[in-house]
Amino acid sequence: MRRENQSSVSEFLLLGLPIQPEQQGVFFTLFLGMYLTTVLGNLLILLLIRLDSRLHTPMYFFLSHLAFSDVFFSSVTVPKMLVNMQTQDQSIPYAGCIAQMYFFLLFVCLDNFLLAVMAYDRYVAICQPLHYTTIMREGLCVLLVAGSWFFSCVHALLHTLLLSRLSFCADNTIPHFFCDLNALLKLACSETFLNKLVIFTEGGVFAFLPLSAILGSYIRVGATILRVPSIERICKALSTCGSHLFVVFLYYGTLAVIYLFPSANDSKVKDTVASVMHTVVTPMLNPFIYSLRNRDMKLALGILYRKGIIFASWAV
Repeated sequence: MRRENQSSVSEFLLLGLPIQPEQQGVFFTLFLGMYLTTVLGNLLILLLIRLDSRLHTPMYFFLSHLAFSDVFFSSVTVPKMLVNMQTQDQSIPYAGCIAQMYFFLLFVCLDNFLLAVMAYDRYVAICQPLHYTTIMREGLCVLLVAGSWFFSCVHALLHTLLLSRLSFCADNTIPHFFCDLNALLKLACSETFLNKLVIFTEGGVFAFLPLSAILGSYIRVGATILRVPSIERICKALSTCGSHLFVVFLYYGTLAVIYLFPSANDSKVKDTVASVMHTVVTPMLNPFIYSLRNRDMKLALGILYRKGIIFASWAV
């Protein structure tokens, strides 16, 4: 059933972060620095993997796509949030809001699949090291990444098309700093049963399958290590899987806070903080996690640094 006094909506208003006006400048500088760190850090990972032939392996191939995804994942929401904080203009056009939601869903789902693919790669490397090059051949790696992109696009497009068929009432205020799907459904005047059913089924499957693959991979890794436990094997496994496990914990932890354990309607501060962690902090931390704890990345960074010094001396 449609509500009374329905009207079309040409734009939405993003309430943004619960920040006092006198603190806007401080938080704007903070988030701008975090965003630039995210973009530059992930682009540096892409550059290192591209230039260093030793990093042309399946693990770094998947990491390059994760870094690429994180650049755009953060860019979907943060620039608009920064513009709103600086200009105090909270409006976003209807088409812009739908587009922002589409790309947000796309890169969230893509990160899910890429983290699962990286977990499978670590499982093969530790549990079947003698067959690693045979199993993780180039064709399979490309297929896994292409499948991740394809299903992520289908996931985002399905929810976007279902949302576009809804009508919205005069209330166009979104209590968030980006166009969140759940927030938009609450503003709809049309029946949203089909949208919620698809979120529960298809969205649940697309979240459950990658998480199950990650858990299954690391359970097998743990079982393999414990068959013949030794300090050397445990340290090697932690150095190989530690960075990925930390990213998985951070990524799914914030998702759980946002969607599985939401706050009461009268208190959305926890949800907002978790959303900031998920969309701003996690993509920023990934370059540090994978570079500071990874010997190959640190070696590649050192070589690039020395080449830069030599190039600069030649230029002088």
